[in-house]
Amino acid sequence: MTEQDQTKLGKTLWAIADELRGAMNADSFRDYMLSFLFLRYLSSNYEESAKKELGSDYPVLQGDDSRNALVLWYAANEADVPEFEKQMRRKVHYVIKPEHLWSNITELARTHSTDLLITLEEGFRYIENESFENSFQGLFSEINLNSEKLGRTPSDRNKKLCTIIQKISEGIAEFSTDTDTLGDAYEY
Repeated sequence: MTEQDQTKLGKTLWAIADELRGAMNADSFRDYMLSFLFLRYLSSNYEESAKKELGSDYPVLQGDDSRNALVLWYAANEADVPEFEKQMRRKVHYVIKPEHLWSNITELARTHSTDLLITLEEGFRYIENESFENSFQGLFSEINLNSEKLGRTPSDRNKKLCTIIQKISEGIAEFSTDTDTLGDAYEY
């Protein structure tokens, strides 16, 4: 990542934080942002590996189709899912269920789905406890999706998370999902 890109990423992350932080202190907001960036990184790596693994069987979506390709593949190939996940654990050493992938989470946020909060909770729990061959207990422990800083009720928290995730997704869309970008984001 060039110095100019690093500066642009830093400004983008600060702008998102300034706009969305609200009642949350900067350290807490940073934890949310880094967790979402890490989920984005894991998801991107997983989806790219799944495309290679499935080859021509990987679903091709039409331009206006906002569904996740792996959601479609899982639904159409239920009997093959255990072997596919076993192979993915061998190759990339982890599995992320399609509904927990960043692309699906951002779509839930974009459409203001009432399922976002529950899906995130399930996704973080799955990644921490089942995704990796070795448990990653506490990987997302720095963020509390049930914090009143996000809202008093589950509905309020869901709405706030929709806004935060949508803004993060839009703000960082042009940046790479590689480890350098993740590291640069962490520095800021």
